[in-house]
Amino acid sequence: MLERLDPQLKPQEVANRNKLQETKPRAYEKIIKFDEKYRRGESIAIIQFQYDYTCNFHCEHCSIKKFQVKKGADKDRRAFAMDDVRKLSRQADEMGLGRFVITGGEPLVFKDFDVLVEAIDPSKFYLNCDTNGWRLDEERAKHLKAIGVDRIQLSLDSLNPEEHDNFRKAKGAHARAIKAVENALNAELTIFIQTVVTKQRLYSDEFIQFVEHFNKLGIGVFVSYAKPVGAWEGNFDGLVTKDDMKYFEQLEKKYQLFSHLTPAYGLNMGCIAVKGMISVTHYGDVLPCPYIHISIGNVFNEPLKDIIQRGLDIKYFGEYVDTCLIAEDRHFIHEVVEKKVYGKPPPVPSSEVFTKEDKTKKPFNEQER
Repeated sequence: MLERLDPQLKPQEVANRNKLQETKPRAYEKIIKFDEKYRRGESIAIIQFQYDYTCNFHCEHCSIKKFQVKKGADKDRRAFAMDDVRKLSRQADEMGLGRFVITGGEPLVFKDFDVLVEAIDPSKFYLNCDTNGWRLDEERAKHLKAIGVDRIQLSLDSLNPEEHDNFRKAKGAHARAIKAVENALNAELTIFIQTVVTKQRLYSDEFIQFVEHFNKLGIGVFVSYAKPVGAWEGNFDGLVTKDDMKYFEQLEKKYQLFSHLTPAYGLNMGCIAVKGMISVTHYGDVLPCPYIHISIGNVFNEPLKDIIQRGLDIKYFGEYVDTCLIAEDRHFIHEVVEKKVYGKPPPVPSSEVFTKEDKTKKPFNEQER
């Protein structure tokens, strides 16, 4: 049976839900049913939407580097138009999914960003937006809140300006990001900090100081464990182990700190690929998560519901997994990703990666733990 956590939500979760009930009742109605849906074995995926790969940075760890092509090189490939966005939104709403993340690329450089938000229909979803902060002035922050963006997820990798700028390959990136944090707070736009953590950084004084700095401002820190994909393909030295993750869990008890493995909505989901998150690319492919560059289907060709079910029928995504597949699970990384995904144009069709031996045997909602 599923592990049932304390039915009492964390105070911040309660506050967020109360606010959502007032501002976005349709999204609220769906989110309060997540527990019920999940226990039936249904996906409650947040849709990480890679609407466009245009970006003003060239980050050292860019996970979508291989999806970016020279202008005009993809002219024969179908990409998202606004009608496609509306269709995706309708399907997600009909499935009871309640969350979108607009990402890229860098969303705040998209010329059609406001039209994109309207097409998603923010009244129906808790809407997040990733950003590097470069273009988030106070006026823009107020505007984002006004058009229905609920939260900004700002990427920052160090309190040291030189380190951050070098990592992002953009001089002045740190100063603009820190100012963006201030602008979001002044605009009363909810924000949290996203930061990439390697095994080495996890144990550093710098990381603790980083977390403490933002926690003192009332801002939570979301950790993305280093993953050997994109620009970091083949980079295994920074990967964490389960012992490292246990250490991180201890830090979570002390700080406002979390990762995709952090229990939420009263549920301990483990790896959330497909069951708790999907990523939809600029070209319509659905990935199990942003870092697993395997296509389980394309929304231009078939319904989202069917694609998600195909993903849940694969054991890695349909069964309970107590770790992050792409950040920690060495079997998945070396036997699946390294052997069957590396060296091929992304995303690789799931039919080229998985066999009938990989079929889900015991769905996550039926497993003991």
